[in-house]
Amino acid sequence: MTNQTTPVTSAKDLSVEEQAALTSGTNPWSIGSVPEKGLPNYTITDGPHGLRKAQNLEGMDVEKAVPATCFPPAAGMSSSWNPELVKETGEAMGEECIQEQVAVILGPGINIKRNPLGGRCFEFWSEDPYLAGHEAVGEVEGIQSKGIGTSLKHFAANNQETDRMRVSADMTQRTLREIYLPAFEHIVKTAQPWTIMCSYNKINDVYSSQNKWLLTDVLRDEWGFKGIVMSDWGAVHDRAAALNAGLNLEMPPTNTDNKVVYAVRDGELKPEQLEKMAQGMIDLVNKTRPAMEKGQAGYRYDVDAHDDVARRAAREAMVLLKNEDGLLPVKPGTKLAVIGEFARTPRYQGAGSSLINANKLTSFLDALKDRGIDADFAPGFTLEDDPQDPALTSQAVAAAKGADTVLLFLGLPASYESEGFDRTSLDIPTKQAELLKEVAAANKNVVVILSNGSSVSMPWAGDAKSILEAWLLGQAGGAATADVVFGDVSPSGKLAQTIINDLDDDPTMMNWPGEEGHVDYGEGVFVGYRYYDTFHKPVVYPFGYGLSYTTFEVSNAKAEKTGPQSARVTATVKNTGSVAGAEVVQFYVAPPKESVERPVHELKGFKKVYLEPGESAEVSMDFDSRAFAYWSERFEGWKVEEGEYKIEVATSSRDIADTVSVDVDDDGKTAKLTKWSTFEEWKNDPIGGPIVDKAVAKLDKQFGHNIIPDSSLSVMFLNSCTVGGMAMMLGADVAEALSKELLTQYAEVSK
Repeated sequence: MTNQTTPVTSAKDLSVEEQAALTSGTNPWSIGSVPEKGLPNYTITDGPHGLRKAQNLEGMDVEKAVPATCFPPAAGMSSSWNPELVKETGEAMGEECIQEQVAVILGPGINIKRNPLGGRCFEFWSEDPYLAGHEAVGEVEGIQSKGIGTSLKHFAANNQETDRMRVSADMTQRTLREIYLPAFEHIVKTAQPWTIMCSYNKINDVYSSQNKWLLTDVLRDEWGFKGIVMSDWGAVHDRAAALNAGLNLEMPPTNTDNKVVYAVRDGELKPEQLEKMAQGMIDLVNKTRPAMEKGQAGYRYDVDAHDDVARRAAREAMVLLKNEDGLLPVKPGTKLAVIGEFARTPRYQGAGSSLINANKLTSFLDALKDRGIDADFAPGFTLEDDPQDPALTSQAVAAAKGADTVLLFLGLPASYESEGFDRTSLDIPTKQAELLKEVAAANKNVVVILSNGSSVSMPWAGDAKSILEAWLLGQAGGAATADVVFGDVSPSGKLAQTIINDLDDDPTMMNWPGEEGHVDYGEGVFVGYRYYDTFHKPVVYPFGYGLSYTTFEVSNAKAEKTGPQSARVTATVKNTGSVAGAEVVQFYVAPPKESVERPVHELKGFKKVYLEPGESAEVSMDFDSRAFAYWSERFEGWKVEEGEYKIEVATSSRDIADTVSVDVDDDGKTAKLTKWSTFEEWKNDPIGGPIVDKAVAKLDKQFGHNIIPDSSLSVMFLNSCTVGGMAMMLGADVAEALSKELLTQYAEVSK
């Protein structure tokens, strides 16, 4: 476009052909454009933990990208439980987008870790929707504060890689609303992401890209989303159907704009709907224009400052799972053996569309050199799937024998997890577990430091005195690991997913990864800790768990009812140890017995608190009606039932420090009663109950006897009958009269 071109601001000023052009990309990495109307083809690129701008915007080679900062992927960032830190990484990503003139970065990815075998678990945040939404919102806020758009993905229910392009995720409305949509809902309502990316898969047999209920009824009309919806790359099957559903942008282009024009001409697509979708694209261009012009003017981000952000993020991403005898932090003067190829060749990110070309990279061995620390290094194993070399084992054992402490770096090689396929096992490679056994026999002081994008089984945990779950830490992971190992900072990460040893303990395995094009989410809302804790299943380490080099005490919890369905809980957290550190205070709501089955408790709040030794702080958390609600299929919405709700103040889902109670009022919502509602539903309804009493009294007189049987067994059967089907219990005449009376009076009251 030329400087003299006045950008169009209304789609009404465009022809149908121009509107159609805006709803499909110009190339694989640029949005649609109408340059003669001042609407350029701005670039959009992959994220979500850094900028992956393709060197060739006309191609799809994910391995050739411009240099950028690789921040810790979501597997690590989620363990920080620190939305403010997540926001800092987002701000840095936004600045890099300005330099590279990228208008939208594709992320964050907030799909639920339904099963730990999911190939993109490294890229997603948690098994818990509250945590996923309340952490990832920081990335959206950070990036968009710099005038760059985000693309919240993958909307929705993209929880596996197997058959991801077409599989139908089949589930109840309640499951969808309580587990797979809330993270999206929270971020939409809180931060208004400028774009949302639809998923490849179907939901209950409807492709997300042409699901009007999902993209318009829920996303826009119910949640108030103001941005545009783009497709995942290749997710559009019918452009007219997608536009009708509310999808603004097809990516990448399929050169089918003429089909859109024909659809308008033939009445398949209303002109006003195309105009609305094109208007969204115009608004996006104009929102990102100032940042793009800043980039064109030569803006440059600070590479070293961003590397520092990545290092601080990586520090908080690590979770200390075990620390017998205080083996960590490593004391000054300790003779170290460093074993494991990951110490030299770090696995710092996942594979696939998120593969960042890191502008810096620090291994643990690099960090030791920078610190002037000598250690005996042995690679221990190769990262390929070949048999173990006995010489590597011997070298590692010799190094272990000559050391006071062994730092053993284990984990999943890149070939074990990636976009495009799901894992088949929870185990680390057998040769690594066997190496640990050999090393531990030679030296009992073993620290295992893990590199993996999703949880791994730990039958070998007894062979290690300390376990540091380091996930994938980004480009500064080596330096950050040294910061934690040598005690410059105390680990403060908490697990965002439960660690188990046996896949048979996972409730989703009965329906993983599906068959014949369908995957049945039969476990319903009982995903992750919601299942393990409700049904008292053994786990290796629970959701929310993580140790520190110091100790904390959480006490003095108090609850205050602030409204009919709202409360505030306060508690005191104290650093009772000798070093500074951070504790994450977690709040779980435990409902009373209700009319539907619910998890024993659910995370509804958290706060990370940094404290010096001996320092205390008061933590408070507000709970609105949603914290106590479940999605009711019968009421077709969120429902709060009255009762005594427990609020657990905890440091993990199984480490409850204190519990308080709140008496919550019923929200008073009523379901519409019909002839297909049961007699019991009529009796228990605040409107229907009085009508039943009045009708029964009237008909008792009319028929000259009590029309409701005296037998408790008969009443039980009657209660289960629909109002239109009571004849078998009451007789045809009485049943017909009662049904008519109930429906007539209800219609009068409901006017």
